[in-house]
Amino acid sequence: MTLPCVYILASGRNGTLYVGVTRNIVRRVWEHRTDAIESFTQKHRVHHLVYCEFHETMPDAILREKRIKRWRRAWRVGLIERDNPQ
Repeated sequence: MTLPCVYILASGRNGTLYVGVTRNIVRRVWEHRTDAIESFTQKHRVHHLVYCEFHETMPDAILREKRIKRWRRAWRVGLIERDNPQ
């Protein structure tokens, strides 16, 4: 069993951001990159995984996702650049 995680995808540097939650990060990123599912990320070409954090339970991951989605963009960018400066 894989751990639930919150992830952020970006279309490029200073581009569109997408925050999501999943139990299987490898499969979910593949779905985004290959446009396997018609979605926001397909429409806006948001395909680069730039941040990921794992949680013990899905409710914890969902709560964190909701909090990050309420943040200002600058705070999300700061979170990304703290662990992923490139």
